[in-house]
Amino acid sequence: MPSTDYDLGYLAAAVDLLNRYLLSEEIYWKIIASSPPGDPAYPSLTLGGLLLANARTLARHLTPIQDERYLQLEAEIDRVRTKWRSAWEKKAKKEFRSRLNLWRDFLEDFRQEPAENADRYAYEVSRRVMLDLLAGETGDIPFADQQMLAGMDGIISGLLVPGEFIWDEELKAEFPREKHPYLYGNLRS
Repeated sequence: MPSTDYDLGYLAAAVDLLNRYLLSEEIYWKIIASSPPGDPAYPSLTLGGLLLANARTLARHLTPIQDERYLQLEAEIDRVRTKWRSAWEKKAKKEFRSRLNLWRDFLEDFRQEPAENADRYAYEVSRRVMLDLLAGETGDIPFADQQMLAGMDGIISGLLVPGEFIWDEELKAEFPREKHPYLYGNLRS
């Protein structure tokens, strides 16, 4: 799991690009910023990535300096979200569909070759989390997409061996079992 400084850096890079990103047709927008030493490179800017980094930051115990930085970033994100609400919702809907397809593709890969894909679950499940986060930003989700997601959740519930929280323990409070059951266990292989 990325560090707190990683997520704060991603949020800062996102804030710098957010206006242009929202007004573009792109779902994935390249971030040209260096991640903290020891952390992976930043992925492209997406609303799902921004929402996930925000949720992870909310879950963590921040130092006073980190907390001040986070509050500034959060205020700027909220300002941009309010200013460009229609563009924000449109982008969230478009990304929701993209993430839904990526999640479906992973589940299909897993069903075809469980042993070769089981170790990817802890990473791939972030797409399922992003779907929850994006759903709250879209205004509405097409019925066909809702049904598709419900079907995939049924597949996961049949494949999941319940267990402990699979991400860093400090994130657990932001991702409770009741709302994110797929984060509590691993897939049968």
